[in-house]
Amino acid sequence: MLTRAELQRLRALRLKKHREALGRFVVEGEKVVGELLAAGYPFEAIYATAAWEGPAGAPSRPRADIIRVTEVEMARASHYPTPSSVLAVGRIERRPLVAGELARGLTLALDGIQDPGNVGTLVRIADWFALDRVVLSADCADLFHQKTIDASRGSFARVRVHMAKLGEVLAELAAAAPGVPILGGDLAGDDFHTLPALRAAVVVIGSEGQGLSPEVRRAVTRRVTIPRHGAAESLNAAVAAGIICAQLRGAK
Repeated sequence: MLTRAELQRLRALRLKKHREALGRFVVEGEKVVGELLAAGYPFEAIYATAAWEGPAGAPSRPRADIIRVTEVEMARASHYPTPSSVLAVGRIERRPLVAGELARGLTLALDGIQDPGNVGTLVRIADWFALDRVVLSADCADLFHQKTIDASRGSFARVRVHMAKLGEVLAELAAAAPGVPILGGDLAGDDFHTLPALRAAVVVIGSEGQGLSPEVRRAVTRRVTIPRHGAAESLNAAVAAGIICAQLRGAK
């Protein structure tokens, strides 16, 4: 049986301020919990009703790791109007950027992407193209928001994600490693088809409404665009990132 304190804690984790204060996040739903378990994510606790038997293909877990609750208790703890049969709690861990890290491999940098679904999808894109890391600016949507984790699927457990003062770290990269291109998505940029395959680069994607922030724009060494053939005003940030990353991986 869930204690009143446990129930209050689980419900509090729906808000970022409580997630930050407690250093924990919660994710709910058979599909997303199953995908993260299958990817080996080390949850601290899993709360499940009798209807949940665990995902096929996930590593076996000791019985003590699963806390059985009633459907009534799950409904009280759930963050959704229609509760699922399982929710899990994980520890929030921030990965610091190591000095010189951005000069190695391919990085996807997100500048002010405020929709959690877009952030999660962009993490998934980084996983698809085997990028080395994702860097979020401080004003991006919370990585540990339920919608972010839902959209990222199992990629949340596989992709290295950092948070940083993006303008500063990109300016430092430009000064220390001028041979590493910092590519900024911009409607007025060069045709992305001219990009070669690159072993080291940073691709910066700004928000659909604001584009790149001034400090990030100053650090960008080349602006690139996806040529428009129709009348749409802009592309979704995740769609644009996927197209550019495909070019980087597939260019000859």
